[in-house]
Amino acid sequence: MADLSAREIEKVEFAFSIYDADGTNVVDCVDLGNVLRSLNLNPTNATIEKLGGTKKKGEKMLKLDEFLPIYSQCKKDKEQGCYEDFLECLKLYDKQENGMMLAAELSHTLLALGEKLTDAEVEEVLKDCLDPEDEDGFIPYAPFLRRLCERAESSE
Repeated sequence: MADLSAREIEKVEFAFSIYDADGTNVVDCVDLGNVLRSLNLNPTNATIEKLGGTKKKGEKMLKLDEFLPIYSQCKKDKEQGCYEDFLECLKLYDKQENGMMLAAELSHTLLALGEKLTDAEVEEVLKDCLDPEDEDGFIPYAPFLRRLCERAESSE
């Protein structure tokens, strides 16, 4: 791939090999999002589906030479969010402009907007990343978001 450096290709090959379960140099397309995320990309579920990701194991397999253009395309995708983008979104719920928002609003946002999470996923995210609420039900959203983004990066 002309737009990928030798170092990037090496990283891609390594990440790809981790998800190559049986050593046959193919990855199940159900793991496409995981492979991309392990390469520090943040594709949406819709993007993964558009790029060929599947929901069921065994439906479709992907070779490394087929994955490289997918990686390259996803790397150029501007629809990926980052900490700063997410922070700006949460500021919309900061009525007093003091870095705090209602924990209930955060929970509702995770359940209802964008790529909606399930109740169990929201519960796990809040348990792992959320500071305790104050007496009025407010939480500092920046530390929550920082922990969430750090965990997402470390799980890749």
